[in-house]
Amino acid sequence: MAAVGAGGSTAAPGPGAVSAGALEPGTASAELLLTWEEAEARGQGLPQPLPDTSVRIPAHRRLKYISLAVLVVQNASLILSIRYARTLPGDRFFATTAVVMAEVLKGLTCLLLLFAQKRGNVKHLVLFLHEAVLVQYVDTLKLAVPSLIYTLQNNLQYVAISNLPAATFQVTYQLKILTTALFSVLMLNRSLSRLQWASLLLLFTGVAIVQAQQAGGGGPRPLDQNPGAGLAAVVASCLSSGFAGVYFEKILKGSSGSVWLRNLQLGLFGTALGLVGLWWAEGTAVATRGFFFGYTPAVWGVVLNQAFGGLLVAVVVKYADNILKGFATSLSIVLSTVASIRLFGFHVDPLFALGAGLVIGAVYLYSLPRGAAKAIASASASTSGPCVHQQPPGQPPPPQLSSHRGDLITEPFLPKSVLVK
Repeated sequence: MAAVGAGGSTAAPGPGAVSAGALEPGTASAELLLTWEEAEARGQGLPQPLPDTSVRIPAHRRLKYISLAVLVVQNASLILSIRYARTLPGDRFFATTAVVMAEVLKGLTCLLLLFAQKRGNVKHLVLFLHEAVLVQYVDTLKLAVPSLIYTLQNNLQYVAISNLPAATFQVTYQLKILTTALFSVLMLNRSLSRLQWASLLLLFTGVAIVQAQQAGGGGPRPLDQNPGAGLAAVVASCLSSGFAGVYFEKILKGSSGSVWLRNLQLGLFGTALGLVGLWWAEGTAVATRGFFFGYTPAVWGVVLNQAFGGLLVAVVVKYADNILKGFATSLSIVLSTVASIRLFGFHVDPLFALGAGLVIGAVYLYSLPRGAAKAIASASASTSGPCVHQQPPGQPPPPQLSSHRGDLITEPFLPKSVLVK
């Protein structure tokens, strides 16, 4: 599900899309994105350039609104479409084949874009790919591990959405914010503010409440669905998403590969690994019934959404700041819940509403700029007296991993490496 955004090297959500500027902080080709589990899962806020004249402001705002709409629609529609396709009566398609097809289509799309960048010169394209993929094989092999994890993550998402209501999955899947934050602290030595730690605790509490509601029998469910298996798949998917994103950023820091090249390399590994997973999990059944068994227009819609949705998100995500991404996540949860009520007869009870509300609030608080977070913390502290944080003696100050935007310091919503896959 991975995709890389134009102008940079790749990274979510298999789950992974890379966007421009993700590889090297401060460079136009450094940022890695994966598909939404990956643009969203990642949520890196990019500084917005200040307009030179007032005439440019409306156009910039339009781009932000367009990016908001794309992020919301792609995030919600992918989950809803998978749920719809997996719960239709009749023959059920093999999820492993859908994962492989999405990787093939993404790889072919990136190959065509590279072909266009070479102005249709086949010789130049072949020489470029030979140099980038074969001669620089070390960089290529670095993508094998994240691609394996993203392929696993994509298959786990099918398992989870097949066994959980779309709204419940959407809320629970926000645990990827928690896992990504923890892995970034452990592997990249990043620091989180007290407000961010509090928001992560709030996030975990909200997800726990939603799962308690699900375990308590929040509405009727089909007999062939196993909420326990769905929850286990979501947790495993969130862990893999968090680790793969941070690992991807760690190993590819300083790489200069283009966005489309990185997505092509991820697609090559994803296709190969997806075929291995298909053979291992459903090889006999696929050989008997056929690769495209159970494919309907709804299934093709899921495949196309996975293949191109992440690439589209990677293109527009650079126009969205942290708060906009947090807002997009919140809207996606609301949209998924409303659509689930309409399409699947999902029942919203007070317990689910409380848990979802806590998750939405946690996402918003975690995405706040550092300046706004400090203001909230100061306002809270003023009610109980002054509180001054001092650096322990003999320890260097924590690294500044934020980017300046006006007079605010924006903390990354998620590490740069969270790919949209």
